Amino acid sequence: MLSVVRLGLSFQIITGATAMHKTNSIIMQASRAEIFETAANLENWPKILPHYRYIKYLERDSDRNVVIMAATRSGIRISWTSEQIIDREKVEVRFHHLKAFTKGMLVVWTFQETPAGVLVQIAHDLNFRVPVLAPLAEPIIGDFFIHHIANRTLQCMKTYLETKGTNCAA
Repeated sequence: MLSVVRLGLSFQIITGATAMHKTNSIIMQASRAEIFETAANLENWPKILPHYRYIKYLERDSDRNVVIMAATRSGIRISWTSEQIIDREKVEVRFHHLKAFTKGMLVVWTFQETPAGVLVQIAHDLNFRVPVLAPLAEPIIGDFFIHHIANRTLQCMKTYLETKGTNCAA
């Protein structure tokens, strides 16, 4: 088991047959600061990301929020509750899923400057609560939902930032 503590969030990553790790990444042609602020600003997500139905704030602050996030995947409506930490010092946006099937999942957005542009990466780590169901749950939760939605989020955010405000098609 690996434990990492950041800004009040205790990250426990357990490797093994019941652990899921998914990573999505894309290169964006915009400033690192602009990309970071766009990723951190959940209020705008439903306006620029057509697969996000809504974001409802339960708690709101400058660097920590608790939100209900709702998206669609191939017409299937899903929602979850997350704590969001905006870490301007480390230039990271982190989420800790508090409810639903992904309860306990840790999500970290990172932004790395490269010669080709800014590499934006989203890493999802989840330790399945019912280990015996992990082999069945990972392809559904990890591949069908998480991987697809994260890729769509990155692609649409890239389009929005690189075209100075053009949204992705629904």
